[in-house]
Amino acid sequence: MLNGVKGVSSGEPTQQKHLRLWPGVVIVILQWLIRFGLPVVMPDANGAAAAMMTGLLGGIAIMAWWAFFSRAPRFERWGAVALMIVTLAATFFINDTSIRTGMMGLMFFMYAVPLVSLAFVVWAVAARSLPDTPRRVIMVAVILLACGGWTLVRSEGITSDAGADLTWRWAPTAEEQLLATSSDEPETLEPATDANGAGVNWPGFRGPNRDSILHGTNIATDWSASPPEKLWSRKIGPGCSSFAVKGSLLYTQEQRGKYEVVSCYNLNTGKPVWKHRDQERFWDSHAGAGPRSTPTLYNGRVFTFGPTGVLNVLDEQDGSVVWSRQVGVENKVDIPAWALTSSPLAVDDKVIIAVEGMLLAYDCATGEPRWRGPNGGKSYSSPQLLTIDGVEQVLLMSSAGAVGVNAADGSVLWEYKWPKGERIVQPALMENGSLLVSSGEGMAIRRVAISLGPDGWITEEKWTSTDIKPYFNDIVIHKGHVYGFDAPALVSINAEDGTLKWRGGRYGGGQLMLLADQDLFIVISEQGELALVKAEPEKFTELARIQGIKGRVWNHPALVNDILLVRNSKEMVAYRLAVGAETKN
Repeated sequence: MLNGVKGVSSGEPTQQKHLRLWPGVVIVILQWLIRFGLPVVMPDANGAAAAMMTGLLGGIAIMAWWAFFSRAPRFERWGAVALMIVTLAATFFINDTSIRTGMMGLMFFMYAVPLVSLAFVVWAVAARSLPDTPRRVIMVAVILLACGGWTLVRSEGITSDAGADLTWRWAPTAEEQLLATSSDEPETLEPATDANGAGVNWPGFRGPNRDSILHGTNIATDWSASPPEKLWSRKIGPGCSSFAVKGSLLYTQEQRGKYEVVSCYNLNTGKPVWKHRDQERFWDSHAGAGPRSTPTLYNGRVFTFGPTGVLNVLDEQDGSVVWSRQVGVENKVDIPAWALTSSPLAVDDKVIIAVEGMLLAYDCATGEPRWRGPNGGKSYSSPQLLTIDGVEQVLLMSSAGAVGVNAADGSVLWEYKWPKGERIVQPALMENGSLLVSSGEGMAIRRVAISLGPDGWITEEKWTSTDIKPYFNDIVIHKGHVYGFDAPALVSINAEDGTLKWRGGRYGGGQLMLLADQDLFIVISEQGELALVKAEPEKFTELARIQGIKGRVWNHPALVNDILLVRNSKEMVAYRLAVGAETKN
């Protein structure tokens, strides 16, 4: 009895003695372990999705615990829940656009809900002995700060594992800093001398055959003894474009404020040669601003396709316009979430582009429409020129599956239906005519045999593998094996039956290029690291790794003779690679 009296007279509110706190502590610990630990254990799209969903469900569980099981006073229970919901909703609308639209509009909640949950549980435990008024004032401040703090930041984009690159909302972007210092750049200079010869060294997206495979190139693999030599680096406008190279001129696409720019630079110095500008701008919260496609070089012309649908044909020496079309406007295209991304494909006297999941062909000389292919739905893939059973054809991946069309008139040769997600990854052709195609959105790849029989074209599924689940990382076939990315790891599988051979390394959303004569991959990681990996089926072997460029890299690298080009949305860098011993001899 005396103990009871002492407890009451101590000044501690009676109801606070009976708060049930342990469920909230357990929930928030599990929420954070799964939300931020699961992607480490399962570094793929499924792991990221499950982790983010757990973060949201954990927040709901915290509200349920506090409202129904915490034993707090009714006013405090329901007031806290209402305040959290209202504050989250209100903060969403005043966040920076990059936070508000990121991850299809869920980014803020994916990050803020676990933070609010943690802050609330810490408050409940730490303030349990305080009198009612200060405890509730602190509770309100904690919720407002945990939510409202997000109004002070913006996202510079996300990584392949759904990590956000956060910075202060008021800090100038890299693009703004570039514009502030590049106003003295000339728009047109005298063209550089073709020091490396007149031939096209790297005609566009993924190299000579759009397969990221190079022949006749040999480099030194001991980078501790012969490290890559940085020739130059240059700030550049944002964009996911790669490079095209002819002689000593390199071409790429970038964003400069309100202008979408096709740029020509000197390969040996990085200095600007000419720029072509269109008053267009595309931006999304995932990749940022700028073009997504890569220029194509063909018959003295530069063919480019912008994210809003501007198709340009420019003179490769001075950037003067040969012809231009507003393809998006002409075809009444609704620009997709991640823009129009097709790199132009030049075949004979036509240039072919993909507008969403539809192939369009234009006359290279005049820009007049030549043919229109079938519409397969959404696609972020580019047309691919292939020869199957002696028949040259253009292949496109879309949400409907794969389709091969006659390059001359766009007539459909064959279709393979595999209705899955929005396709990004380029198909790969095996020597026996089989295709490797991606399901889209990091789910699986499939081998499909394509053949021309007496009664027409035949498509036959051979196997499906989930050991390689490329999202936007293209695959390479070499000596009967498939190499590609499964989340951050590089993977090798048997091309004949789809069985896993090895998995190794962590490169994020990286890209790779094969030097076929050396059985060697040059890998660029999402974090800008350059690595050398053996292209052998039995085991993963990394020979070297250096930091090549700072910042997130979603752009394909290019290799011209001994010059390796890499870029991201802030900078481009050229390295000279030491020549291998075999070539020297």
